[in-house]
Amino acid sequence: MTTPAPTRLRRDTRNKVLGGVCSGLARQFGLSPGGLRLAFVISCVLPGPQIVAYLLLWLLIPAG
Repeated sequence: MTTPAPTRLRRDTRNKVLGGVCSGLARQFGLSPGGLRLAFVISCVLPGPQIVAYLLLWLLIPAG
């Protein structure tokens, strides 16, 4: 039995809405991009650094 090769985390440039961060994270972890985007938007009403974290991920995750 062989294991699939690990994929590298990349922003999704084809299925992006803003920067491709949520879409890239969803692809990496096998989630729905729309569901992850909705969870992010809902989390923005909670106190915390969500927008700063998104901007940092946008800068740190390479496009692909």
